[in-house]
Amino acid sequence: MTTIQTVPVGLGERSYDIRVGPGLIANAGEEIKPLIRGNKVFVITDSTVSGHWLDPLKRSLRAADIAVTTIAVPPGESSKSFADFEHVCTRMLEDGVDRRTAVVALGGGVVGDLAGYCAASVMRGLDFIQIPTSLLAQVDSSVGGKTGINTPQGKNLVGAFHQPKLVLADTGTLDTLPKREVRAGYAEVVKYGLIRDAAFFEWLEQHGADLIAGDEAARISAVVESCKAKAAVVAADEREAGLRELLNFGHTFGHALEASAGFDGTLLHGEAVSIGMIQALEMSRRLGLCVGQDAERARAHLGAMGLMTRVADIPGAARWKAEALLASMRRDKKAREGTVRFVLARGIGEAFTSDDVAPDAVRTMLEEDLSAAGV
Repeated sequence: MTTIQTVPVGLGERSYDIRVGPGLIANAGEEIKPLIRGNKVFVITDSTVSGHWLDPLKRSLRAADIAVTTIAVPPGESSKSFADFEHVCTRMLEDGVDRRTAVVALGGGVVGDLAGYCAASVMRGLDFIQIPTSLLAQVDSSVGGKTGINTPQGKNLVGAFHQPKLVLADTGTLDTLPKREVRAGYAEVVKYGLIRDAAFFEWLEQHGADLIAGDEAARISAVVESCKAKAAVVAADEREAGLRELLNFGHTFGHALEASAGFDGTLLHGEAVSIGMIQALEMSRRLGLCVGQDAERARAHLGAMGLMTRVADIPGAARWKAEALLASMRRDKKAREGTVRFVLARGIGEAFTSDDVAPDAVRTMLEEDLSAAGV
């Protein structure tokens, strides 16, 4: 039997555990019961995930004498909207939420971000449990307390910091994911190697294909190491005053790509991050910060895992404009008084933040990327 591993997130009174391994949903009631103040939870999920994991979760919660109300939203990035935020909050208020009620997010990053923002807002803050069912959510979005929704102006521009009481990363859920979703989540795993841990990136070069193929040991190892990396950063910089910005490696470019794609499923978040990380490394090379071999090494690995690595890989990108991408970047949460802050790298495992990148240099690179998309 596989041993469940625990990764602590040290935040004083708001500390919590990330539990990693298979079978956690079947025991969720037992895990959650000691941590919540009442005996009622709202499970927020999506209509795809619910078909696989909602019934086992409800059985487990009810076995622990926890009453369950379920709210399902459509799958996909479009559910991170003001409309769905209003819908979920209204349902909770209509169905008798009180300050002892807990919110459980059962799903990927979209569900976790939306449910967390609802939990932060209703009654000015409810207990919150994350049960991430995608690789991306298990290694990134479920950890650290960032919650929010998208707007026409950009991704995650409205939200709140609201830490969960517990994260249950049931790696068995990854068996039900489409391969495209697994690959998209894998980009966020690679990110941890690129920003701070060259040895982890080397391990991924050796074992990443096993993870994608479904090897349980490789998946558990990757999730645990990713969570350890993120937990350490979050504990040192909970509200992104400095160090935590490194976790946005590839995201300044990636979020702009997502916005141009319209959040319609053409480009998944992890796919955008994959391209964005290569763009960040390429920009670092152009600025004389790192050697070109690092960007090509990262590109080769991500490409071998089946991920997009160039803007030209995105359907329809040839119609986009560099100026529109730059405008999205200026609305990035790291931007200061209109100056875009980038996460760059001096090499694999050596990321840092900089607000000293000339807009013309970014524009030139984007125009070249878009020109290649039109070929």
